[in-house]
Amino acid sequence: MLHVTGPGWLPTEAYYQCRFEILRRPLGFQRGAEILSDDIDAVHAYVEHESAVIAVGRSHLIPESSDGSQADFPGEPGPKTPPFSQLTPTNRPAIQIRQMGTLDAFRRQGLAAKLLAALEESSKRQFGAVCGFLQAREIAIPFYESQGWVLTDEPYSIPNVGPHRSMMKHFDQ
Repeated sequence: MLHVTGPGWLPTEAYYQCRFEILRRPLGFQRGAEILSDDIDAVHAYVEHESAVIAVGRSHLIPESSDGSQADFPGEPGPKTPPFSQLTPTNRPAIQIRQMGTLDAFRRQGLAAKLLAALEESSKRQFGAVCGFLQAREIAIPFYESQGWVLTDEPYSIPNVGPHRSMMKHFDQ
């Protein structure tokens, strides 16, 4: 079952466990690296199957004062992602999609597409977003392109995580 909640919702232990298993454990991170300080301010989408969280994603409003660059994971001195070059006044209010993933056993079932669509729609309603941005791992680029997202900037690498590309999408209002 798909759930969409927040802002103001603090993710559950099951949600964080899923995020950790997908995005942080495979990279050798310790538990806690999956928790972001602004999770309470984000919209979260997740899928439950037989009482287990099997897919997660989140979006947050990019502050007017921000160019979109930020720490990729908690801790000092955590590596920063580059700014979004297309984050212009005409592309605001804008959101960033982060922390998307589906447990291996449930991939290729359309869950990520449902999560992404739910995050986009909720972000338009909650934040008035006209545009979205994200930083995709190279392996995920074809998925995001299939959902209407386009590459915007040069490739870059996040230490201990790997190669990424920035992407964006204008939302239909």
